[in-house]
Amino acid sequence: MTPSESRAIVTLCLMAAYVDGDKHERERDEVKRIAEGLAQAGQDINLQSLYQDVLMKRVSLADQSTALTSPEARQLAYEMAVCVCDADGAQSQPEQLFLNDLRSSLGLDARATQAFDTQAAAIASAPLATTAAAGAATTAPPAVDSAELDQAILNAAILNGALELLPETLSTMAIIPLQMKLVYRIGKAQGYELDSGHVKDFIATVGVGLTSQYLEQAGRKLLGGLLGKVGGGLLRGLGNQAVSSGMSFATTYALGHVAKRYYAGGRTLSTQMLKEAYASVTQEAQGLQSRYLPAMQEKARTLNPASVLAMVRGGA
Repeated sequence: MTPSESRAIVTLCLMAAYVDGDKHERERDEVKRIAEGLAQAGQDINLQSLYQDVLMKRVSLADQSTALTSPEARQLAYEMAVCVCDADGAQSQPEQLFLNDLRSSLGLDARATQAFDTQAAAIASAPLATTAAAGAATTAPPAVDSAELDQAILNAAILNGALELLPETLSTMAIIPLQMKLVYRIGKAQGYELDSGHVKDFIATVGVGLTSQYLEQAGRKLLGGLLGKVGGGLLRGLGNQAVSSGMSFATTYALGHVAKRYYAGGRTLSTQMLKEAYASVTQEAQGLQSRYLPAMQEKARTLNPASVLAMVRGGA
């Protein structure tokens, strides 16, 4: 894929991230941070300038679509834009209109994208496996097996690290709902029944954006020439690029352990304490990443799009 095509795809993803005016300001700030951070991986692409172009609406769907000359690049651009819109849940009306316009601009037939749209929507709307009252503590909290929870957190971190190795866009998108399921499971173990709104609030409070997290994960893979590849592209050289920062492993590990502290302590930690704890555990997790990279690679070999979708839609 050429630098101009990569630039066009990132531009379309940023346009998708900003099309919904209802996004919280902290999420919009995270998107800006990610765009600036990706500049280090963009090589010849001036992503900071690109971000300003998107913000000031100096770019158009038509211009970016024209830059995508291959069918594969056009399909990848559409898939990534869908994932950006779905990252924080069901699509809003502005996002739906944007994706319809994008599909038309890219010359993609709605029937050709239907299967992907359906799978992405299934991941975005996957339940947390409960319909119980949100936020209510049970009258008799169950006995908590701390070692079992620690193992569940590690397993989830390894799984999401493995998903970061896979080239499919839906695999990248699946990381967020699996993180949400982990937080839900931890809350439940401590006697709390949480809905998706509470879980999203917790994740946002510690400083992790949903849309921005997908942008960062997928953007690094795209700019590294890894996203969208199949077959021989899997696991070949990915250890140095996609997982070099321990991104998904570290984020999942930190979310799990901070959630464990938070719900075990009766949800009394302040926002600042949560942010500080998350930053500290993230640093710890980054130090563990190389130790567990072989486990991530081995796990990645067992995964395929069907199994990923089943995990997201299954129970926590």
